[in-house]
Amino acid sequence: MNVLDHKIDFTVILSVSKANPNGDPLNGNRPRQNYDGYGEISDVAIKRKIRNRLQDMGESIFVQSNDRRSDSYESLRDRAEGNEELKKLMKGKGMGNQFAQEACAAWMDVRSFGQVFAFKGEKSGVSIGVRGPVSIHTATSVAPIDVTSMQITKSVNSESGKERGSDTMGMKHRVDHGVYVLNGSINTQLAEKTNFTKEDAEKLKQVLVTLFENDASSARPEGSMEVHKVYWWEHSSKLGQYSSAKVHRSISVKSMTDEPKDFSDYEIHVAPLDGLEPEVLDGL
Repeated sequence: MNVLDHKIDFTVILSVSKANPNGDPLNGNRPRQNYDGYGEISDVAIKRKIRNRLQDMGESIFVQSNDRRSDSYESLRDRAEGNEELKKLMKGKGMGNQFAQEACAAWMDVRSFGQVFAFKGEKSGVSIGVRGPVSIHTATSVAPIDVTSMQITKSVNSESGKERGSDTMGMKHRVDHGVYVLNGSINTQLAEKTNFTKEDAEKLKQVLVTLFENDASSARPEGSMEVHKVYWWEHSSKLGQYSSAKVHRSISVKSMTDEPKDFSDYEIHVAPLDGLEPEVLDGL
């Protein structure tokens, strides 16, 4: 395994059609928006999808959602203690670096995104933080989004013996159309600490292309969210020829119509960077 020795930046361009890409629980689960009306998908939601796709690829994941659990552990502590080496280290003192190395070797999401291990206990307590090399930005829409809301009802009985009626259940919200841009980077200094490898970077690239596979729900029906382009820049050095901000700014997405309804209504421009060409991948 070769630890990643060159900086990587990436940009993902995705579209949303009649779906709720990321509901805000503090706002009635409406699609997330900033104060200017632009749509947002949180970095936490994106990482959840990446973890799920890595699980689909057979990778070992530490932070698993309950409905996609691939083992019998019901908590993060149980999963950590299920690793015999980590269980021994949790009982010792001053084993922070060794604990972090073992955790990174055991789970790909830990060596990618990092993780805080904070478990209480007199004999098996631990408080260790791991910083991961993969940073994910909040995805933001190219233009302000319009949110459509509809009232949903039921017309069946929840319990027997009651008169059938139509009861209001609540509201459902969606984005009719939107194009979002997601940026991210991989830091080589942190990759050395977590042993994040070139092979891991290739797996991440594959995941970004298929980010919304096996991600369907009532809020996000099959085909309602789609990755169209992935731009992948591999620098020639650990620090990189350019800052991540400059690389990400080299991509611009603009609508060619006043009321875009489809991804074909947009134009993507890639500003050239001397000595740094992106690999361009189409979504599946």
